[in-house]
Amino acid sequence: MQIDETAKQLAELYATGHEDRPDNVLWNYPAADRVVSALKTLIHVMFPGFYTSEAEELEALFTKQLKEVSTLLLPEIERAVPFRWLSAAEKGVEPITDVKGEARRILDEFICTLPSVRKMVIDDVVAAYNGDPAAISYAEVKLAYPGLLAITSHRIAHELYLLNVPIIPRIMNEWTHAKAGIDIHPGATIGSSFFIDHGTGVVIGETTKIGSGVKIYQGVTLGAKSFPLDEHGNPIKHIQRHPTVEDHVVIYANTTVLGGKTVLGHDSTIGGNVFLMESVPPHSFVTKTGDGVTVRIKENQGLPNSL
Repeated sequence: MQIDETAKQLAELYATGHEDRPDNVLWNYPAADRVVSALKTLIHVMFPGFYTSEAEELEALFTKQLKEVSTLLLPEIERAVPFRWLSAAEKGVEPITDVKGEARRILDEFICTLPSVRKMVIDDVVAAYNGDPAAISYAEVKLAYPGLLAITSHRIAHELYLLNVPIIPRIMNEWTHAKAGIDIHPGATIGSSFFIDHGTGVVIGETTKIGSGVKIYQGVTLGAKSFPLDEHGNPIKHIQRHPTVEDHVVIYANTTVLGGKTVLGHDSTIGGNVFLMESVPPHSFVTKTGDGVTVRIKENQGLPNSL
């Protein structure tokens, strides 16, 4: 029967993959649906009532939800941890003998970060409300703004990234990308009071560093200019490839900023449709002209960023 022969051929191909050897990986990938369920519950923890209208005493509600998160995430973290050495064996990463213990440690540390994440997203809500004259209430921002969904999800995933959890933060990121149209790598470092207005098409790379009080619009890319290679011709991981955006910078729509050495100085305004691969000093006003990109120092240094 053709099905039997095809199944045999597929199994043989699977077994030859670099990391797809059945003895190491088969049936042991983190389950994306459980990770996403945990993320949704965590978003509900950040904003009670986001997904349901159930009315409970908050401490009891949070206790129940955090238990749900723990039940969902613990086995997936156990499945993810071995990818630290499965995907980096050539670099001498030693396997952990007590994977269950390591997963429990990670989960406990992650749960402890949630109050600080909550404090950050409160500031993000305020930044969105204050930054958008169309926002009529904090509730509207929390329930309807894709930028807030993206940054809340990012702040959650970023904590797992900092705990060196493979795969799971990226699953969270890609669910959010599909949901909000905003792609923030979980490795990006983002300060307080961050606002993404409209948001569609925003891309923020892994090693991007963003200060406090930053506002960006739709279509903005904070990306890499190049990919340095090692002696074997492979991309070097985790080096600074993406820009640094200092405090109180505004970046308008469809602007691209590239490069690990590119720094946007604090209190600068970057106009729309600008392509930038060089640093600009604080208080700069950057626009696209017919002759290229113009940078000047703003005269209204003490005023809010605006065009």
